[in-house]
Amino acid sequence: MDSPLLSTPALLALSLLLLALYIARRRRGGGKNRNYPPVAGTVFHQLLHFRRLMEYQTELAHRYRTFRMLTPTCNYVYTVEPANVEYILKTNFGNYGKGAMIHDVMEDLLGDGIFNVDGARWRHQRKVASHEFSTRVLRDYSSGVFRDTAAELAGIVAVAARGAGPGERPLDVADLLMRSTLDSMFKVGFGVDLGSLSGCGDDEGAAAFARAFDDASEQVLYRFFDPSWKVKRLLGVSSEGAMKGSIRTIDQFVYGVIDRKIKQMGRDQEFAKKEDILSRFLMERESDPGCFDNKYLRDIILNFVIAGRDTTAGTLSWFLYVLCRNQHVQDRVAREVRAAATGDRDDVGVQEFVTCLTEDAISRMRYLHAVLTETLRLYPAVPIDVKYCFSDDTLPDGYAVKKGDMVNYQPYQMGRMKFLWGADAEEFRPERWINDDGVFVNESPFKFTAFQAGPRVCLGKEFAYRQMKIFAAVLVYAFRFEMWEANATMGYRPMLTLKMDGPLYVRASLRQ
Repeated sequence: MDSPLLSTPALLALSLLLLALYIARRRRGGGKNRNYPPVAGTVFHQLLHFRRLMEYQTELAHRYRTFRMLTPTCNYVYTVEPANVEYILKTNFGNYGKGAMIHDVMEDLLGDGIFNVDGARWRHQRKVASHEFSTRVLRDYSSGVFRDTAAELAGIVAVAARGAGPGERPLDVADLLMRSTLDSMFKVGFGVDLGSLSGCGDDEGAAAFARAFDDASEQVLYRFFDPSWKVKRLLGVSSEGAMKGSIRTIDQFVYGVIDRKIKQMGRDQEFAKKEDILSRFLMERESDPGCFDNKYLRDIILNFVIAGRDTTAGTLSWFLYVLCRNQHVQDRVAREVRAAATGDRDDVGVQEFVTCLTEDAISRMRYLHAVLTETLRLYPAVPIDVKYCFSDDTLPDGYAVKKGDMVNYQPYQMGRMKFLWGADAEEFRPERWINDDGVFVNESPFKFTAFQAGPRVCLGKEFAYRQMKIFAAVLVYAFRFEMWEANATMGYRPMLTLKMDGPLYVRASLRQ
């Protein structure tokens, strides 16, 4: 990420200036009667550590359970205290929302979608989405789509597995998962066949959209730490110049999806009765043409893309990564899914196995559920979540926050806190989720925060688990996965979701 502010001496000088101004304000008596969180640094320190932002903030969270970073205009407050998280997300929900600043930072990408608005627009989108996720029609339809896509993915992996030996090439399973979830999300959410996994659709357009979406997501995160981003956007230079190009690519693709959907609904009245999310919004608009325009539909689509494609594909990539590094866990998952779906028959091929993935079979995969949950504990799909403080307040740990502060709770860091998870907090141990009777035991959503909590709790939690379990069960049933390079480690790309930084190269072999 290029920026004229990125030279280390300049950033250090700006950090020292901010600290000096803060000390001067304190000496004048500003805020002396309130107990503010300790200052751990400045926004410019976060720019310096942008490429390792999660590790940097974890180091700070080990020192301070609640702390703040100074910026030219407000405090960035960070916390890993579950009591604070519950207070922000539930108890005093009305005081912590998106606000104008967060909306401004994310507007180019997410617009007025559900993840970037408060008030009436948030309630409207949540009401429609809530109806969709609660219907049996969507559950049955989406499960069918997930099974079909998982079978298609398994076919691609099988070709690579049969090619093992001289001339064998590594398989980038993270890319395959991203394309698989993009296809299934557009099919379930918008009734559109992209065909990006098979290459039968507009593969080039879908790939360009995915790249542009990732680039824009990274730039949105960067904006939170770059005080000069608005100037760059105005001038169309540096990283903001690239952002404009990304948004053009995204808009061209999404408006094309909307146009095709409108034409399909006009040609086929039965098609209009389908229960995908985009159809629901379009039918609502037909009954009240002035209620919203295509720009609003575009925003809705992109918010569901980040929820349904980025999060599940990212989690499944981290899931396979940790299984490659923990072969005993991988083998146990394979045994469980086989027993749950086939009753331990040894003559079941992949296509038949896919048809065996009923709701009942999936519900019996408790260890798989624990492995996915443990993956989310250490690699949460949304590693940090920010709220705007609307009025002065005091958090349950006694620290004060000001109106205009950006209050962040930290799922990534919380998963690594020993005071929450014990001495083995940084170890991958799925057994922590299973009791002595072999039953999965939930944790408080204010401790395990991967799906938010309170009024904004993720509506698609069960939807996401179902998708991930179907994909994971098919892949681990059919194949054994190993890292292409045995000692390779994977990092993340700093963006709104926790996506791997680069390909996940694996060796897949047919499981015997």
